[in-house]
Amino acid sequence: MAAELSTSINIKEPRWDQSTFIGRAKHFFTVTDPRNILLTNEQLTHAHKVITDYREGNVSPGLTEDELWRAKYVFDSAFHPDTGEKMILIGRMSAQVPMNMTITGCMMTFYKTTPAVLFWQWINQSFNAIVNYTNRSGDAPITVNQLGTAYVSATTGAVATALGLNALTKHISPLIGRFVPFAAVAAANCINIPLMRQRELQHGIPITDENDNRLGESTKAAQQAISQVVVSRILMASPGMAIPPFLMNHLEKKAFLKVSIKHNHSMSVSRLEPELQEKIRSNHPGVERVYFNKGL
Repeated sequence: MAAELSTSINIKEPRWDQSTFIGRAKHFFTVTDPRNILLTNEQLTHAHKVITDYREGNVSPGLTEDELWRAKYVFDSAFHPDTGEKMILIGRMSAQVPMNMTITGCMMTFYKTTPAVLFWQWINQSFNAIVNYTNRSGDAPITVNQLGTAYVSATTGAVATALGLNALTKHISPLIGRFVPFAAVAAANCINIPLMRQRELQHGIPITDENDNRLGESTKAAQQAISQVVVSRILMASPGMAIPPFLMNHLEKKAFLKVSIKHNHSMSVSRLEPELQEKIRSNHPGVERVYFNKGL
């Protein structure tokens, strides 16, 4: 008879060593695996039960370590890490590859006319709003007014940037014009993400010690988390939106053509708000660093 699976496996952290490139790559590809969007409610419910039971020290009979890790990644793909709620389907990380490939391709193909720019920037920002809301950090609710403000502001910013740059590049090299969608996406990220997560900037996000004990909420941690997400989103868009313009500009001159990561971050207690520093040093004198989920 097989021995029961140990309850000491740390499923709060990724399965693979995150200090190595291979470990980070395996984790990233597992988190963004598009096949997870095809999972049924029954499969998600089963994974939720396996992980919830395991965290409480209860091991499902016959559960293997591979099955536990599979359940952990299925659970993480569908349920918010802070609220525990089931996430909107197209806002999950597993939907990023098919959704972004489709939207990015269309933005870079249909960018020359005003109606096309308006439509595809609207589609992109609608998608981004869902992603930013779905992957927000913390467990505090966001109001309908805040959602609406973020959505309208980001869409307006993206469209204004795209149309403005289109107007400026009409008499410049076509190569420059191909970067308009990327510039619009970058501008929109700088607007959309902070606005969609403004409540975190106002009230802070949960911070914990290294043992995941909640210590309070910090606006400084929220500022760091959101700025990191903005930069990472722009960098993530770069390979798919900054390299193809050079390639397409070259290929279009050819006759034959004429016929595309770690949730948790930390910061020093000394960088937190003074009152929160005092509270932590008073109640938890040994804590030097705090940890928070920056969102995706």
